[in-house]
Amino acid sequence: MTSDAPSIQWTERIAADEAQRYAGYARRFAEIQQRKSARHGVGRALHRKQLTAAQGTLQVLADLPEFARHGLFASPAAHPVWVRLSNGGMDKARDSMPDIRGFSFKVLGVQGDSALGNGPAQSQDFTLINQEAFAFTGSAEFVDFVEAASHGHGVLLKFLFRRYGMFDGSRLLARMLKLAGRPFNGFASEPFFSSVPIACGPYAVRVRLAPAKSNGLADAEAKKDWGADFKRRLAQGPLHYELQLQPYVSEQRTPIEDASVNWPTPYTTVARLTLPQQDTGSDTGKALAQQAEAGVFDPWQALAAHRPLGDVQRARKVVYFESQKGRGAA
Repeated sequence: MTSDAPSIQWTERIAADEAQRYAGYARRFAEIQQRKSARHGVGRALHRKQLTAAQGTLQVLADLPEFARHGLFASPAAHPVWVRLSNGGMDKARDSMPDIRGFSFKVLGVQGDSALGNGPAQSQDFTLINQEAFAFTGSAEFVDFVEAASHGHGVLLKFLFRRYGMFDGSRLLARMLKLAGRPFNGFASEPFFSSVPIACGPYAVRVRLAPAKSNGLADAEAKKDWGADFKRRLAQGPLHYELQLQPYVSEQRTPIEDASVNWPTPYTTVARLTLPQQDTGSDTGKALAQQAEAGVFDPWQALAAHRPLGDVQRARKVVYFESQKGRGAA
């Protein structure tokens, strides 16, 4: 009989060569970013195309279960929030093209030490995507895939078949196409996930942002311009979401290091995100969009109580910082 009881018996397995490998990943992503920026203008290596930005409030709820009552969620409070919506690709492709979609938000007014160990935390950032599980077991596979994909479909196909063989390469390609091409309903009606874990005090959790039914149904025409769809909805009224945590229970069912395993444990709502009615095309809205585009949304911009966990997250710490330096954001 399996148990969904949250456990603190999780561990990270840090390899001796990680610092060297992650530095190498950062250099490779920096090269990709420079190459793409020469074509599209200064921007991020991934999630380059910002669709829109918005502001709102995160209301932390009372009477949370013990595993959730840490860091940002230690006590009821209301925090200002900045939101950045994006397509996940390295290029600024049409919204109708298959892609991963990103819903990042920065929670301000937090109290506590930074996960980076450099003093008080300035914010608690969440970088979520519309995929519940990560497509790769770890950072090495992901970096190699992205580097090959950055050179185009032909190079990517050669890479997959050379590395994995014809059968496994075809299977991986089919899985990636299925993930990227999965029907997307829009940023107001689709759930978003951390896909990889963070700490919650002594516990480990994954994160989900679930839209409220009051946000409305998907619009079949929205895929032509996801940002315009979201702006239209915000101009008509507020949008609401539930922020939820999913706890670690065991290494077998909820592994920390294997990012490809989809945790089966239930989610618990810990806070509510409200984006009030607003005009993103106003001077205030345009200024926020510029701040979001130039700013940093990074899972390591976090409270120490919510330190990112696992190989993919540890690699992000190095790669994201190099990316931020490359576009003048750090």
